Amino acid sequence: MSLTLSEFEQLFDRYFESIKNFVYFKTGNTSASEDIVQETFIKLWERKSEIKVKTVASLLYTIASNLAKNHLKHQSVVFNFANKQKIHSYAETPQQVLEEQEFGKKLELALGSLSEAHRTTFLMNRIEQITYSEIAVRLNISVKTVEKRMSIALKHLYKELGYKL
Repeated sequence: MSLTLSEFEQLFDRYFESIKNFVYFKTGNTSASEDIVQETFIKLWERKSEIKVKTVASLLYTIASNLAKNHLKHQSVVFNFANKQKIHSYAETPQQVLEEQEFGKKLELALGSLSEAHRTTFLMNRIEQITYSEIAVRLNISVKTVEKRMSIALKHLYKELGYKL
């Protein structure tokens, strides 16, 4: 079944507020919640030919939840990077500050160029400091898959940045 524009508008009107509240409880940020809900409906529209009416609500909440998780992970990376800069900023020269800013931009681009699976696994391990076995349980994959994803992510980041992380 393919979703019509009229049906899409009805779904939007019906679910927008409840999904926005759902995302707000996850993020604590009204603006981000609205952005994430809009992105959720964009993703729904992009998949309109695959939609099943019986499962559309579940799909909307799943998409919103995943987008909220990605948003929070990104915020965590930004926060940790900013904190590291503050700790080191007292003795830094302007040259060092520029180099750190440039590295931060490179790191963000390199992380963004990873697949979602590799990025998620990398951030869970390196930022949230979750063990491989815990990641495997959370993502419902094997520990070997986690190891493979981390290996690929680290090789990619080393290639992009020239630094071991």
